[in-house]
Amino acid sequence: MPQEQKYRVGLIQMNCGPDPDANLDKAADRVREAAREGANVICLPELFRAQYFCQREDAALFDLAEPIPGPSTERLSAIAREEKVVVIASLFERRAPGLYHNTAAVLDRDGSLVGLYRKMHIPDDPLYYEKFYFTPGDLGFRAFDTSAGRIGTLVCWDQWYPEGARITALKGANVLFYPTAIGWHPSEKDEFGTAQYEAWQTIQRAHAIANGVYVAAVNRVGHEHGDIRGNRAEGPGLEFWGGSFIADPFGRIIAKAAHDKEEILIGEIDPKLIEDTRRNWPFLRDRRIDAYTPITSRFLDGSGQE
Repeated sequence: MPQEQKYRVGLIQMNCGPDPDANLDKAADRVREAAREGANVICLPELFRAQYFCQREDAALFDLAEPIPGPSTERLSAIAREEKVVVIASLFERRAPGLYHNTAAVLDRDGSLVGLYRKMHIPDDPLYYEKFYFTPGDLGFRAFDTSAGRIGTLVCWDQWYPEGARITALKGANVLFYPTAIGWHPSEKDEFGTAQYEAWQTIQRAHAIANGVYVAAVNRVGHEHGDIRGNRAEGPGLEFWGGSFIADPFGRIIAKAAHDKEEILIGEIDPKLIEDTRRNWPFLRDRRIDAYTPITSRFLDGSGQE
């Protein structure tokens, strides 16, 4: 499919159970369903093969990791080939003994592995203990040529960083996909829940506006305790807030899912709208690339010194 043509993306908002094999079966079924609803590029949520296990630090859970290519990409590649769709699959990658990544694999409509993106920003917060499990990505920010068009994928915590969105857009991606696992601490939801979700959506809509691209964020849904075949984290768990959405290049929401149920979200990508939006709001034209060197500093004091 030529890049200048319109195409449709599908986001699989799903809940995840304690059996990784059952989650893969569900994901496979949902990809087929999205394809039959007309999606050309289909994205699964972050680490969809398991409940969100990073709620505790447990070395035994490294056994969940798999190589890429591996069992999940083999299964999904066959479906991509049969349904003639592009699939983005977020996986717990076992790169080598003791070396693991949170990785998005991009599979083209012929089943081929187009490439990998390894999550660059790794959080370490209460119930999000990802630094225990994942080595930060070393492939940089990437855009991939697929049969639908040139797309980019980042992963969850990356979505708060404008630098990652900017670089991926500068590499030519016309859609930024964000497979995600984000939710509420139950004790905080009443006081902060609405503001947290709105901040999450707002920052990503801003990426769409600032870069003149589409943004597609796909979250999981449901209350989880990181249950892996009966091995679960102690405590109240996390309530994943769903709310997956697609925003156009001016930040307008063109499709949005509920907070409390599984859905397949479909939205149209129109590359011509990217061109038209950038002509009228030429942010890329007016960037002062000669003045941005300080962005590579960790922090600057009032005098401009590191």
